[in-house]
Amino acid sequence: MAHEDRTGIIAGRTPESAAMLADVKRAMAITANLNRLTFDDAEEIRALFSELIGKKVDDSFLLIPPFYTTGGADIRVGRNVFINQNCTFYDLGGLDIADDVLIGPNVSLITSDHPLEPSRRRAFTTAKPIVIERNVWIAAGATVIGGVTVGENSVVAAGSVVTKDVPPNTLVGGNPARPIRSIAE
Repeated sequence: MAHEDRTGIIAGRTPESAAMLADVKRAMAITANLNRLTFDDAEEIRALFSELIGKKVDDSFLLIPPFYTTGGADIRVGRNVFINQNCTFYDLGGLDIADDVLIGPNVSLITSDHPLEPSRRRAFTTAKPIVIERNVWIAAGATVIGGVTVGENSVVAAGSVVTKDVPPNTLVGGNPARPIRSIAE
């Protein structure tokens, strides 16, 4: 179920949550095979990643394993995308990665969440999309939370936690990430 703020809600013990669990199991099987590969296996990595997301990735796509995801079917990647090793993509809410994006090692893109109230925490999962626009660089160890758009040409500094939209052409850093300065060509 989607809401006006683009939040999806999946209640526990429902056909939707069973489908989510099936997607997780499928993704774990594919990523287990992908994570056995090395940098020199780029063609096979692209083939397995294409299977994971359900559409062929461009020949310019490069990923260095290991890689982790909760589903894969809600990931969309453009041309000339580079994903460094040990990244985690929780894509339940949808994850759109545009052309020419660089994603550093140990980056987490997390679209799913749970309610804060202890009595409701296990009752359902919420999910909001993440959009990473063209020519973005997300540096090592950064985390981007669901509901965020990272604007074109922006840079997320290493170790940052992005909880709000990043304007185009902006360097952000910190926890929570805040604008540091504009990026000019």
